[in-house]
Parts: sequence; structure tokens; C-alpha cells
Amino acid sequence: MLTARSADLPLSSLSSAIAVQEPPSASGRAAAPCAGIPLKAVPYARAKRVLDVVVSVVLLALSSPLLLVIAALVKRTSRGPVFFRQTRAGLGGRHFTLYKFRSMCAEAESLRASLQHLNEVSGPIFKMKRDPRVTRVGAVLRKFSLDELPQLWNVLRGDMSLVGPRPPVPWEVEQYGAWEKGRLAVKPGLTCLWQVGGRSNVGFEHWMELDHAYIDTMTFWGDVKLLLQTVPAVIFARGAH
Repeated sequence: MLTARSADLPLSSLSSAIAVQEPPSASGRAAAPCAGIPLKAVPYARAKRVLDVVVSVVLLALSSPLLLVIAALVKRTSRGPVFFRQTRAGLGGRHFTLYKFRSMCAEAESLRASLQHLNEVSGPIFKMKRDPRVTRVGAVLRKFSLDELPQLWNVLRGDMSLVGPRPPVPWEVEQYGAWEKGRLAVKPGLTCLWQVGGRSNVGFEHWMELDHAYIDTMTFWGDVKLLLQTVPAVIFARGAH
């Protein structure tokens, strides 16, 4: 699935792969196709999509040897598929399939309910610093966000953007109020203010505030700045577990 073939696309064909978010209404908001969530009008939507396509193609091509090594390690060290596929809520609450390298045991999803009482964060999310479902290879992948690399494919497909609020799972969205659902007004992303601001060390309410702050002030150069800030955040594994 994730190969360097995308890097062979001629530049002339990239423009045909570019799709912008739905056009805004006269008021600057458009009715969402799902969940009744108003979408954010993004003035630089076309430039944002160009950035998404170009950067994801380049990163997939450059990281292809690393992707193969990670895939082999995941396959050889634990039972189960190499990739973890999960339904997530994207732009306007629409569902899409998110891809990650599997970092947990094959039964992780069915075991979550039995661990719910050990949840260490507030709000409709589940996180544990020492989650027993995480494999040894998975712990390293998660620490340096390497398990997220397959989401470059989601970016290339248009399900996600490089920069935007992290995509929640549907059961989390079901517990959202109207304010929390506002974070679905733009495409979800690989990185955002939450990613560079401490990740799992950030409480749910502050996380939502950061997402709203991004949506309210988003600009093209702001996205570029967040991408650059993500590099040291990932290298030094700030708030990762």
C-alpha cells in the first residue's frame, strides 16, 4: 500500500489530485454533509491541499526504506496484521479509515473495555502511560510517532491534512457537546497545536481549546510553522506514551 510509486507522479498530475474543502456559503460557513456540523471556510484551502500532496508524496518516497523496516519488525515480533485500521471521524463528522502501524496486541480493541477503569485522562478519550496492550516494538513506534507514518497515505487520499485537529474515533464524538464537535469543522491532521504542546500531557479541555484556537487563527504560514515545530516535538518525544 505504502510504496514509493507515489513519488513517480509527474508534477502536472498533482494538480488533478488536488481537492479543496467544500465551498463556503455566503456567510463563510457551509452546511456539513454529516452530523449537522458547520464547516470552516478555509481561504487558503487550495494552497493547503497542494502542500499536503507535495509533502506527503516526498515523505512517503524518502521514508519507504524505513516503512519496510518497521513493517518487518511489527510482523516478526507480534501476532497480527502489520497495519492497524480504524474508523475515525473526519471533516464534518464523516467517517474514514485511518491507517497506522500496529503498535498493540491483536486483541487491543476488545480489551479496552476491561481497562476502562484505569483510564488516566478526563473526557471522552482513553489513555494509559503503561498500557499493557502495547507491544515492545509498538512502544518505540509510539514514542517517536513512527506508528503514524501510514497516515501520510490518508493525507494523500484527502481524508486528512498535514495540519489539523487529530481525528477522533466515533464513540468519542458521540459524547461530544456542540463545542467539542466544532473541532470537526476542518479536516483532521497529522499534527496540530496539541501535538507540539505536549500531546498526552495535555488535558482534554485544554486539548479542545487548542484545536479551537488553531481553527480560529489558521493560516498557510501558521501550518508551515506547526510542521517545523513538530520535528523537535517528535524527536524529543514530548508527551508521548
